[in-house]
Amino acid sequence: MSITVKDVEHVANLARLTLSDAEKEQFAGQLNAILKYAEKLNGLDTTGVEPTSHVLPLANVMRDDEPRESLPLEKVLRNAPDEEDGQFKVPAVLE
Repeated sequence: MSITVKDVEHVANLARLTLSDAEKEQFAGQLNAILKYAEKLNGLDTTGVEPTSHVLPLANVMRDDEPRESLPLEKVLRNAPDEEDGQFKVPAVLE
């Protein structure tokens, strides 16, 4: 696969970038160098290597979802700008 100047122009247009002809040539060369380097990975023998998304094993670190007592209503409404009948009172959004 090869990146052409036309490809660079297309991506620059999508990103709303204005590039000079020299920059287009430079970026095309740099992107082709990156692709050439990445192609070296195709030569690696990966038989027996498990696919991974992370280098380290991950475990769920969330606590168990167990019912527990709620905060007292007075404590919940303490910082409310306005309350009425034990509920938050907010300005009307619809008329």
